[in-house]
Amino acid sequence: MTLAPEHRGRTRVPIDPGPCEWDFPDARAGDDDGLVAVGADLAPATLVHAYRHGSFPWPHGKRDLPWFSPDPRGVLPLDDITLSKSLRQTMRRSGWTATVDAAFPDVIDACSTRIGEGTWITPRMRSAYIDLHHLGWTHSVEVWDGEKLVGGCYGVLVGAMFIGESMFHRSTDASKVALVELGWRLREGGAGLIDVQLVTDHLASMGARPIPRPLYLELLVELRDDGVSLLCDRLPVARHTEPSPEGTSA
Repeated sequence: MTLAPEHRGRTRVPIDPGPCEWDFPDARAGDDDGLVAVGADLAPATLVHAYRHGSFPWPHGKRDLPWFSPDPRGVLPLDDITLSKSLRQTMRRSGWTATVDAAFPDVIDACSTRIGEGTWITPRMRSAYIDLHHLGWTHSVEVWDGEKLVGGCYGVLVGAMFIGESMFHRSTDASKVALVELGWRLREGGAGLIDVQLVTDHLASMGARPIPRPLYLELLVELRDDGVSLLCDRLPVARHTEPSPEGTSA
């Protein structure tokens, strides 16, 4: 695809999808695996209600749709995102740029077709999250090498809490660059936290850590009604390696 150089602006205020038709159990009632409920649907109102109350869908095969709220929950504080020496070199030398919401369908498609990995992003899930994107709830970060999409991530922005769903890379370190870019855009927009759901080695290396589910749910209540918008402009990722006024990296 071709990305217009003038891609710019800010994400819009999300549209209220209306009331949820399902009676979800309290996320604190999840079992040892984090399972909260089974069933319901992927309508926008259902998804928004679930995310605002601490649960997310995670399809498993052909079984009824399960909803999870893990304990502990993985989070990444925006001020704790860690850039390794090699990642800094990649960002400084690659010439890559980054955007927000320039290619949401392409990002979700790339996340669903990662080579050698299974995926829970079924066609039904893809359609549901694109619907949410049209309503202003889901957002993507794209990393570009010229006009070639080399990495990205997407998730759900609930007030000042970003719930990350998936990421991908086609060039080394491009998914990590997308996460750094996401953190910067969230911080610039006034957000408070990235929810990574589960802490992997990859995410732990970048600063993610587990917290108890009750604490996560308290933070979600504090953040979910804040108004946050993200800058969409195409910007060079090398700026993250430049010293900030305080003498630390951006």
